[in-house]
Amino acid sequence: MEKLRVLAINPGSTSTKIAVFDNEEQIFEKTLRHSTDEICKYEKIADQFEFRKAVIEEALAEGGIEIKSLSAVVGRGGLLKPIAGGTYKVSPEMMEDLRVGVLGEHASNLGGLIANEIAAAAGVEAFIVDPVVVDEMNDVARISGMPEIDRKSIFHALNQKAVARRAAAEMGKKYDEVNVVVAHLGGGVSVGAHEKGRVIDVNNALDGEGPFSPERAGGLPVGDVVKLCFSGKVTLDEMKKKIKGNGGLVAYLGTNDARDVEKMIEEGNEKAKVIYEAMAYQTAKEIGACAAVLKGDVDAVVLTGGIAYSKFITSYISERVSFISPVKIYPGEDEMIALAEGGLRVLRGEEAAKTY
Repeated sequence: MEKLRVLAINPGSTSTKIAVFDNEEQIFEKTLRHSTDEICKYEKIADQFEFRKAVIEEALAEGGIEIKSLSAVVGRGGLLKPIAGGTYKVSPEMMEDLRVGVLGEHASNLGGLIANEIAAAAGVEAFIVDPVVVDEMNDVARISGMPEIDRKSIFHALNQKAVARRAAAEMGKKYDEVNVVVAHLGGGVSVGAHEKGRVIDVNNALDGEGPFSPERAGGLPVGDVVKLCFSGKVTLDEMKKKIKGNGGLVAYLGTNDARDVEKMIEEGNEKAKVIYEAMAYQTAKEIGACAAVLKGDVDAVVLTGGIAYSKFITSYISERVSFISPVKIYPGEDEMIALAEGGLRVLRGEEAAKTY
């Protein structure tokens, strides 16, 4: 097999992860930490471009990775306009939307911009893969019950699609030949119904649908939420924080770390046990809802994300959903290999690069 070398770039709010792969084998990896002082110098995310690119290039040089040895550069996709899943060539239109933050500012917006610059120096193509704004929902799934509000597709698209492909491969099939329900269990919890390669329904894991999570309140009794909003007890900003950031486990137990909660349970904390079970219970309910979307034709239920390392959580969920289909567990978020695999599929002609 021809050796293809891919650089994956995944910018986060206070760090930038980079990895180099020869085909699927990771040969170099580094997490570049950025102090608050370094980041605070820049008014906008896009202003960090030169700084982040320079530290990446320095790390590659120190690691003995020659830019000219690359076959492609793949960046984490940012807050673009809603698009179908897949691998996209970085284009002038995409770069403009990433620069201005067409759907908001986030560090991941830098992924495509930096990938394009390094790829140009190497004389190769730049791509992004399955950004969080992947939207493949059926029209019926967009209806909320209130005409002023549409349901939105915002979820862990990169990891969900990567593990769905992995599950399909283990079944001897391609991603577009199977139906799977994927639950990503992390700081937010997203549960998606994957039908023949498309995520036709998924909860908005960012700010207000589906199971509660370590940091997010999830779906709430709307009438009570409205009363709280107009009670005079909370400001708009405080309410937003209750929904995202200070919701879920943080609100009930004062921590967003599932390991802390499991320690509380081991020490006999009954409240912690009930709250933790409730998070798993709500996730199982959401998996059941996605199974209904797929009319019960489900080849596998997949549990992934950092909390999928927890035997407590995975066994609780599996006990409730294994009647639907076999449950596969892929703990963690293998985002770097997922980015690389997206580029490799295009380089090998297994998939055509899409245009933004």
